[in-house]
Amino acid sequence: MPVSILLVDDEPLVRSGLRAVLEAQPDIEVVGEAADGAAVLPLVRRLRPDVVAMDVRMPLMDGIEATRLVLRTVPDPPKILVVTTFENDEYVYEALRAGADGFLLKRARPAEIVHAVRLVAEGDSLLFPAAVRRLAAEHGGGTARAGLLDAALTDREEAVLRLMCRGMSNAEIAATLYLGVETVKTHVSAVLSKLGARDRTQAVIAAYESGFVAPA
Repeated sequence: MPVSILLVDDEPLVRSGLRAVLEAQPDIEVVGEAADGAAVLPLVRRLRPDVVAMDVRMPLMDGIEATRLVLRTVPDPPKILVVTTFENDEYVYEALRAGADGFLLKRARPAEIVHAVRLVAEGDSLLFPAAVRRLAAEHGGGTARAGLLDAALTDREEAVLRLMCRGMSNAEIAATLYLGVETVKTHVSAVLSKLGARDRTQAVIAAYESGFVAPA
């Protein structure tokens, strides 16, 4: 079945551009649009998209609050892909902390947009390591998370987490550590469980904020 996606942006031109790019793909289906975060929850409940492409700055409800609302109230929620103009926007960092699965720049090329949707739909996070390091340094505030420091990760799990922080997919981690992809998935699941993280993105944010990975 094709990946279903809901487009959320207060600029009609952005929505139409994303729709044109995504609907050209046989494995992606745009099932709806919204011009504000306030409309996201009812649309998600009705349309059940696999992915929501979410703008962060909108007039009535921003993408951060809409992300929190969807993840808090919808069973088996969709993946949230934040679409932003500026990669160092503090809104982006807050959206990632709220549980978004990654972010995409509005100036991204069509192939990058398609790749992003497919990636998050498959359960990988979409992070740009340099940008996340910068965001953590500027907006993370150095907040330590005892949950990571006390998580008692194994050496292998620590290695996997460090590669996750570099933005690597499961396949790339497997190739780097000479492991099978299924073995990597097992390690990733263990890391998320020990950290109490909903997904890879929250684990990466926790790694930076705890000092496990230096944001500098």
